[in-house]
Amino acid sequence: MKFLALISGGKDSVYNIIRCVQEGHELVLLVNLYPKQIGIESDSFMYQSVGTNAIQAIAQAMDKPLMTREISGTPKITNLDYQSKEEERIGDEVEDLYLVLKEALTQYPDIKGVSSGAIASTYQKLRVEDCCNRLGLASLAYLWNQDQFSLLDQMLHNNMNIILIKIAAMGLTQKHLGKTIQELYDYFKEINKKFGFHPCGEGGEFESFVLDCPLYKKRIQINETEVICHEENSFAPVYYLLIKKYELIEKN
Repeated sequence: MKFLALISGGKDSVYNIIRCVQEGHELVLLVNLYPKQIGIESDSFMYQSVGTNAIQAIAQAMDKPLMTREISGTPKITNLDYQSKEEERIGDEVEDLYLVLKEALTQYPDIKGVSSGAIASTYQKLRVEDCCNRLGLASLAYLWNQDQFSLLDQMLHNNMNIILIKIAAMGLTQKHLGKTIQELYDYFKEINKKFGFHPCGEGGEFESFVLDCPLYKKRIQINETEVICHEENSFAPVYYLLIKKYELIEKN
């Protein structure tokens, strides 16, 4: 089927697109929801905000159209199943997803599926499915409930070049920002045993950005960044990498 892909810039959303294509589906459109303050960490239960200022780079690298929408809502309805009356949904951040999907269908009526990188968050998965069900779309979430080290292995096997752009976990410091998953793989195993670290960041330990993968026509090269301290503490400091300048490079 033809599908659109929800992308954050991170590894999970990009790898699920790869899986969709491997299953024979056709990517038509990329969709991103971004915070009001671009480049600033936002308080969202649904969306990755770090890296969204460079989301256009991924669309350019894939050579696919990109539809974006500013997140106007907040996490109002936090019950797990997101079942509520229609009037109660007004102002919830999930409705921003519903509205951008609805807009996408008006421009691309042949779209039948929605790709998302859900791995372990039932909260997020059910909300994406709710929006899909209301619009008659299929939710494509091939990474759901898979072993996280197995997923990392699959991503590396598929030649994905992934860097960390946010850290928020015991064992990670600002020196790990900009490092690749390949460089950190063995260290992830170490802190997984020591602290119970989730290797795909499903506990909020880190966010990532994909510089290259088989779907990219060109690779992304980051030329200028700024390290931002979001929260400093002795146990799990929160730092993120603001991408300020990038360029697309021809691939061999």
